[in-house]
Amino acid sequence: MNLSTPKGLIILVVLMFGFGFALVPLYDVFCEITGLNGKTAGQYEGELTTKSNEKAREITMQFIVNKNDNLPWEFAPNQNQMTLALGEQKQTTYRVTNTYNTAAIAQAVPSVSPSAAAEYLHKIECFCFEQQPLEAGEHKDMPLVFFVDPELPESISKITLSYTLFDITNSTAPASDPHKVKKVGN
Repeated sequence: MNLSTPKGLIILVVLMFGFGFALVPLYDVFCEITGLNGKTAGQYEGELTTKSNEKAREITMQFIVNKNDNLPWEFAPNQNQMTLALGEQKQTTYRVTNTYNTAAIAQAVPSVSPSAAAEYLHKIECFCFEQQPLEAGEHKDMPLVFFVDPELPESISKITLSYTLFDITNSTAPASDPHKVKKVGN
């Protein structure tokens, strides 16, 4: 009986399984290096300039949200778009309402289009940096303070900032907590 075929198949299955787990961090590294997928950086920690540059190029910022069927909260930008000068600090808000009949916790995940603009969009304050707990029926306006780096390539005149909210209620409350927030279905 030739055992090299079964051994080879078992080794192949183990390698494929390991490769599947390695894909997620490899993808994140690839996106970080290339700027693909429009992932934005964390909170901006550089020095902010307050001087006004009247000759600064202006661009359009568009704000949208993507519907997540697993979190049917009401979620929308209070302003769909704005014009701003590069380097100019701006603020806007997004309105969110918990439509569940119990408390829940959400986390916003941003995306930028075109993806090449992601490295030039700097968020100083963003609701996406923190989890967003809301009681049943509660609503609030969540702030976004940002600026676009003056080094933005000339070929980019419009940036779209998109957010998707995800229900993270069950992944944030400890299993032993008797007051654990429960997710109520769609």
